[in-house]
Order: sequence, then structure tokens, then C-alpha cells
Amino acid sequence: MADDSRAHDADTRATDAAAADPAAVAPEASAPEPADPPRWLRRTVAFLAGQTVSLFGSMLVQYAVFWYLTITYQSGLIMTLAAVFGFLPQAIVSIFGGVWADRHNRKLLIMGADAAIAATTLTLAIIMMTGVDAVWLIFATLAIRSAGAGIQTPAVSALLPQVVPTRHLIRVNGVFGSVQSAMALLAPAAAGAIYAAAAISNDGSATSLIPIFFIDVVTAIIGIGILAFIAVPTIRRAADVQTGYFADLVDGVRYVAHHAFVRWLLVLFAIIFVLTVAPSNLTPLMLVRSFPAGAAQDVVNLAVLEVSFSIGMVLGGILIATFFAKRSRIGLIITSSLLFGALSIGLGLSPSIWVFFGFMFLTGLIVPFFSTPSMTLLQETVEPERQGRVFGFVGIVMSVAMPFGMLVFGPLADVVPIEMLLVAAGILTFVVVGAAVGLPAGRRAVAAARQAAGAADPASGAAAAESAMHESDRV
Repeated sequence: MADDSRAHDADTRATDAAAADPAAVAPEASAPEPADPPRWLRRTVAFLAGQTVSLFGSMLVQYAVFWYLTITYQSGLIMTLAAVFGFLPQAIVSIFGGVWADRHNRKLLIMGADAAIAATTLTLAIIMMTGVDAVWLIFATLAIRSAGAGIQTPAVSALLPQVVPTRHLIRVNGVFGSVQSAMALLAPAAAGAIYAAAAISNDGSATSLIPIFFIDVVTAIIGIGILAFIAVPTIRRAADVQTGYFADLVDGVRYVAHHAFVRWLLVLFAIIFVLTVAPSNLTPLMLVRSFPAGAAQDVVNLAVLEVSFSIGMVLGGILIATFFAKRSRIGLIITSSLLFGALSIGLGLSPSIWVFFGFMFLTGLIVPFFSTPSMTLLQETVEPERQGRVFGFVGIVMSVAMPFGMLVFGPLADVVPIEMLLVAAGILTFVVVGAAVGLPAGRRAVAAARQAAGAADPASGAAAAESAMHESDRV
């Protein structure tokens, strides 16, 4: 009885101590982290491998088509039309693509969209083999491929958290970014070699694109085949009531409108794509105009420009996955946004082609410091059943902001030196991003974003979280 009394007293004192000081509880008392699903790594590697192969073919087409338009027409208006047809359909389709990704099998959506894109490219190749190579056919193909991306992109972004445990997302996204960048490193070199060889035998006509179109079809088939054999866990909707598409779309709009972090990030995406991505699409045109070297050498220089950018992205993705995986997500996003402005100014002031290549390398280096933490925060903070719609809205913002920026900068490029446009865009980036972060409304949004990030942002302390909860109510 005495031993039982002492044991009871000891338990009481331990309980009281734990209540007074939670840190005093033994490590064994804390809830263990959930175990990773079996074979998640194998499924992740297979999924990323298939998407990388498919992406490689798409990159070949993207580079070759834009090089052909740049060298053949050397027109800011043509580049603007290419951007509009290449991005605006994605924005329109993404309105529904995000809802479909939340309502239907994401795996089948990815496979179907990839198959439709490949079929369109194959059709264009066959038409060109008959001797018809009108530029409107290229624009029509770009539009259909863009529409397919409006379905595929939100589905891919929303499917990844289904196979990757949450605590591994930042590293997997960083590695995936590096792999994609490695493909982007190989793709321009391969596209340059294939396109240059075909251009020589076809006098630089549009039929030079046919071999690359066939390669894209093959890579799409490989990507679809790999994905077909991957088992993907099913996401169950939070509510059992089946709602209509319009109701899901309205729910997604309300969610974005009332989610301070998502709303702020979408605004930042719009700023970057209008003031940085759109003007940077004119850098190939600036290269051909400001550093002319003849048609054959122009292809080589364009390939070197893309390779420089891709090498930077590879290194940036590696740095994110290794040394910066635990850094403040919000801090990385803001810093990289400001650096985009500085690098745009540097591109515009480049005195030689090699300095131009150097600034392009640095621009690629910074891209993962913006894109990886942005995507990771969305995957970590948005409920799985709503991720398709949220990533759909991300696609809408990017796909609208890009052609909108080109509608401004593209025609101007035919009357104003592109160098001046890049410098002006960089200065505007400083001003607008600074306002988005520094003004009272911006500070409240950043505070709400840190609170929404929660444990995903290790730099957010308890005081910052408490302040964010109060500030987010006033956003």
C-alpha cells in the first residue's frame, strides 16, 4: 500500500509538472511523426521521371517554334501573338481545369491532356509534310497545346502531394525543379542541333520544325505509359454532398478571396509575370537585333542563351533542395522578387553578349528561389480537396499576366529599344514589389501569409504568428 501511495504521488507530481511546463515532458510523451506511406519514393521517382520525359519534348517544341518565329520575322508583334496564343487559352481552360482536378481522377486528366497535346502536334507535323506551313497553323497549335496545359498543370501540381508526404514536399519540389532545369539544359542544345540541321536542308522554312514535332509525340507517349502504371491514392472530398461545377468554381473563388496568403501570392505572381517574365520573352529578339551574327550563328546564340538560363536553374534548384530547404519561405519569395528587378536592369544594360549571357544565368539561378517555396507553401497550406482549384487559379494568373505583359511590351519593342524596356521593367518591379510588401496593406498580407505558412516557415516565431492572426482579420 505504501508503494502504491508513493507511485500515485509520483504520477500526480509528474502531471502537475507537465501542466506547468510542457517542455518538461519526456520526449517519449510527444506524438510520433506519422510514418511515410510504403513505396512513396518509388512512386514519386516514377511520376517525376514520366513528367520529365514529357516535359523534355514540350521544351523542344517551345524553343524551336519561338526561335523560328524570332529569326524569321524579328517582330515584337509576332512574338506578342505567339505569347497570346501560347498562354491565354491556358488561362481560360484553367478556370475549369482546377475544378476538374478536384472532382476527377488527376492521373487520368494528366494522361488525357498529354495525349491531346501530342495528337495536335502530330497533326501539324503531317500537315506541314504536305507543304502547308502558314504561321496561323503554328498559332493554332500553340493555342491547343496551351489549352491542354490548362488541364494538365493544375492536375500535376495537385497530384504530387498525393504521392509525397508533406514533410518531404520542399525537398522533392527542389529536386524536381533541378531535374526540370537539367532537361531545360539539354533541351535547348538538342533543339538547336536538330533545328539547325533541319533548317539547313529546308532553307530555314517552317518544315524544319517537323523532326522536333515527332520527338515531342514520342516523349508524350513515354510519359503517358509510365504514369499509367503508377498507383495514386484517392482523395476523398471533405463533404459527401456532390455539388455542381459552378458551385465548386464559386467555392474556389471564395476560398482564394478569403485566404490572405493565397490572395497575396497570386498578386505577387501577377507582378512578376507582367514585369519580369513578359519582358524576358523579348531577350531572344534583343539577342538577334543587338548582337546579330547571321542565321546559323543566331541559332547557336539563342541556344547558348537558353542553356545559360537553364544552368542557373539547375544550380538554383540544387541550392533550394540542400542549403535553403529550411529557410523562411516568405523571405525567399520576397528576396527573389526584388532580385528579378535588379537582373532585368542588368540584362538591359549588358554591354556585350557574354555579359548578357551572364545575367541570363543569374536570372535562371533566382527562379527556383521564387517558384519552389511558392508552390511548396500552397501545397502545405491548402486543403488537398481544394488544391486543384487553387493551382488552377495560379495557372490563370500566370497565363493572363504573361500575354497581358506582352501586349504592352511586345508592340513597344518595335518602336523602343528592348534594352530600355528591360531597364524600365526592372525599376517598376522594385516599385511594385516594394509597395506590395511595404505598404500597410502589404505588411498585413505578409503577416497573414506567415501565419498561414505556420510550421512550414521556420522563421515565423510565436510573436509573429500571434501578430499575424490579429493583422489578418483586418486584411
